[in-house]
Amino acid sequence: MPHDSRVKTAKISPQSAVESRFSDAPDLAKHDSALLSSMLVRGACRDFSDTPIPRDLLDLLCVAAMSAPTKSDLQQRDIIILHDPAKRKRLAQLVPGQAWVAKAPLIAIFCGNNRRQRLLHDWQGVPFANDHLDAFFNATVDAAIALGAFVTAAEAMGLGCCPISAVRNEAHAVSDLIGLSDHVFPIAGLALGYPKQPATISKRLPLGVTCHVDTYQETDLRGTVAEYDRARAITQPYVTQRSPDRFPPKDAYGWSDDKTRQYSTPERAEFGAYVRAQGFKLD
Repeated sequence: MPHDSRVKTAKISPQSAVESRFSDAPDLAKHDSALLSSMLVRGACRDFSDTPIPRDLLDLLCVAAMSAPTKSDLQQRDIIILHDPAKRKRLAQLVPGQAWVAKAPLIAIFCGNNRRQRLLHDWQGVPFANDHLDAFFNATVDAAIALGAFVTAAEAMGLGCCPISAVRNEAHAVSDLIGLSDHVFPIAGLALGYPKQPATISKRLPLGVTCHVDTYQETDLRGTVAEYDRARAITQPYVTQRSPDRFPPKDAYGWSDDKTRQYSTPERAEFGAYVRAQGFKLD
């Protein structure tokens, strides 16, 4: 798996963090917020201490997550906290190649839940008239918003986090592990704990590529990505190249090379079948 060398967040200022991440970073001098600062200096954490997370803090983080926006107040998101050592071990087995998952002090699985809405209709004898793709999509977005809020709150409280999208690689097995009902599905896991060492900052595409005004645009996108590749290679060089058995080595191997190689291999091709098996119609 490619590994990169990233900017450590220890004692780094929000301004320095933003400038490390974005080539077109704004000046933050007029804005001072402890919460905003924790968001700007954040980085993925995969190396945790053994310090347990207090139950009251975990409850508070769930409160923060469930206080986040939800489509039409439908509240279509659930969090499954894995305390059972056997279940944690099994989950780690379902996401091979990510040994750090087994070492995380706590694992949570965030789920979309369209089941409760359908039960309301059953209980009140009212037809569920939206049995199409948007039912799945709404629940997915709800769960993703809750995940983001949970991460923000956790990191503001000094915890480190790393989402685990690989739970969707084995969605059937993960569903069986945590006993999901029809119309409930995992969107991501989350490893959580107190960091053993400072998190690291990954450089991002320029804001001019991903943030638009009035209309979507791709002006000089290819050139901008090429420049991003060059700049990122200076601060985050890949020490190995992905899939060397399928691709010849490159002297200049960048982010776009790595992401292209990653998605040249089929991944989660069965997820659509799993979603349909959970009872969703995707048309």
